[in-house]
Amino acid sequence: MSLDILQNLGLSPNEAKIYNALLDLKEAGVGEISSKAEVHRRNSYDAINRLVDKGLIFPIIAKGENRYSPVDPDKLLELVKEKEISLNKVLPGMRERYEKKDLYQEAYIYRGLEGFKNYMRDVLRVGEDVYFIGAKLGWFDERLTVFHEQFTKEAERKKLKFHHIFDYEVKEKGGEILKNLGEYRFLPSEYNSTSAVDIFGDYVVTFTGLSFKKIDEDVNLFVLRDEELANGYKTWFKFMWEMCKK
Repeated sequence: MSLDILQNLGLSPNEAKIYNALLDLKEAGVGEISSKAEVHRRNSYDAINRLVDKGLIFPIIAKGENRYSPVDPDKLLELVKEKEISLNKVLPGMRERYEKKDLYQEAYIYRGLEGFKNYMRDVLRVGEDVYFIGAKLGWFDERLTVFHEQFTKEAERKKLKFHHIFDYEVKEKGGEILKNLGEYRFLPSEYNSTSAVDIFGDYVVTFTGLSFKKIDEDVNLFVLRDEELANGYKTWFKFMWEMCKK
């Protein structure tokens, strides 16, 4: 049995060694356990007592030195389930604390592909429709294929709607992808750029370093959170939507 796995389940290194040793010994005193586990006898006493408290070994009372035996390894599964139950009890409160912001105005930067994934996670977390200005199908970067598939399923589950005003380049190169995106419009060809703006909830995200279906390695995402600002951008989006061609 891997000692690393036992430690990942919450056992200390000495506890893992002693439990692992007892699986072979079946029943033994502290001296024999200490020798088999290669743990100093003085440290073995504390580790054995903790294993008893965790229900992974039990003492056999006898004349002279006490002896110990391990319980069925299935007990380890119980420990995992108990931790899961305990975590599920506190998760709602933890989520509430995470999602509740004391400050309703924020500004920060995401960078690179992982930063782009964080932005996509924010879209799902906020759970409101998204408005795109200057979009370039960056979500279809081949490095995001698996992530995007999972994202799409969750977005569909939450019934999110995406409203796209694409760069003109997308009209020329979008092909089959555009057929599955519902209603969208295009900026005139003279207004192509490597930047874009996305608005969802009270977030405004501006991008630099975008290409058609590609997220540049040095892409920067400037994230602003302000309800009034986001509403202003949504108003401008409506104006642009009416001015742009289908």
